[in-house]
Amino acid sequence: MGTMSKMPSAEAACEKMSVNKPLAGVRVLDIATYIAAPYCATIMAEFGAEVIKVEMPGVGDPCRRLGTVSDTGDTLVWLSEARNKKSVTLNLKDPVGQKMLKDLIARADVLCENFRPGTLEKWNLGWDVIHALNPKLVMLRVSGYGQTGPYANKPGFGRIGNAFGGISFLAGDPDRPPATPGSATLADYMAGLYGALGVVMAMRSADATGIGQQIDIGLYEPIFRILDELAPAYDKFNFIRQRMGAPTVNVCPHSHYPTRDNRWVAIACTNDKIYGRLAKLMGYPEVAGEGRYGTIRQREADRAGVDGMVTDWTMKHDQDEVVTLCEGAEVPCGIVASIDEIFDNPQYAARNNIVRVADDRIGDLAVANVVPRLTGTPGSVDTLGPALGAHNAEVYGELLGLTAAELEALAAAGVI
Repeated sequence: MGTMSKMPSAEAACEKMSVNKPLAGVRVLDIATYIAAPYCATIMAEFGAEVIKVEMPGVGDPCRRLGTVSDTGDTLVWLSEARNKKSVTLNLKDPVGQKMLKDLIARADVLCENFRPGTLEKWNLGWDVIHALNPKLVMLRVSGYGQTGPYANKPGFGRIGNAFGGISFLAGDPDRPPATPGSATLADYMAGLYGALGVVMAMRSADATGIGQQIDIGLYEPIFRILDELAPAYDKFNFIRQRMGAPTVNVCPHSHYPTRDNRWVAIACTNDKIYGRLAKLMGYPEVAGEGRYGTIRQREADRAGVDGMVTDWTMKHDQDEVVTLCEGAEVPCGIVASIDEIFDNPQYAARNNIVRVADDRIGDLAVANVVPRLTGTPGSVDTLGPALGAHNAEVYGELLGLTAAELEALAAAGVI
């Protein structure tokens, strides 16, 4: 597996890290499902928060069944994305379960949920109830379209967020239907990421004022936010960007190009000077500068010609040769990496972007490492996603003071 043998174990990595993590002492209740709001809780768990994952008894988070099933019975998605969490089971539709969640809320700092709007209210767990129980608690709410507006009650998943947010319309080739922009779960991860940012900011405010608040995110909103000039270009010039395949607007050549060894490279000429260096490298210096492709406007007017010229050149060389030649000419270029190339890449290895985590149920499993990288108080991946209800005795015993007999009775009643 190339450089994988050099990748540190999670245990070895943790030994080098500070024992102090920025969110140590923070308790998060994750009552959400799938990826969006749970990803916020995952980020917080990586940086030291105690995250208690609340799941339906006997069923668990549907994310346990999303993706490739492992020998544990849970999927690889679950094992990776429920990292560092504790799992308890609790029936939130049951009045006793609702009372137990309220008891946990009174002892928590953050609550993450992504049910359809109105669901928690139906269970007597709306913001008014939660805020009265714990005025300082911060609550993340992720839903398809947010808590307000005419679409608030519509269901939503990542694919819908991508589509409604505007990125799916842009993904794919001009003569083909809109494509999935890399992953149908992009909107979920983006919502969780913005959710984590919102939670940390709200916690800072709560520390100063003693008053918590809600963070309200629709799945489509983070997608719409990252589409650079899409909104102002339409507002100012009535420009509706269409699908362009690998190229992008405003610059050229700026695309993916095939190589002789049936691989791909990405080349990004973001200004005329860089293009001039590429043109010289390709052996056509006369087309740059005062030549027919010397300006971005000229190149955009003949994208097919420019990209064809670059393709003809890249196809004369293997992938590593193209990258080396471009680097020597100061032309931004990189491989279009497939996952096998990522596992063998020395940059990924040097940055520890992939970490192996030991687990009694499955053995070592390689997962994506923590982002962002903090130099003083870094996060870590300590455990994979837990077995369903693995922490019932610990959490309910230590936090709520329930005895083994009480827990047995609650389990028999279907509450946990």
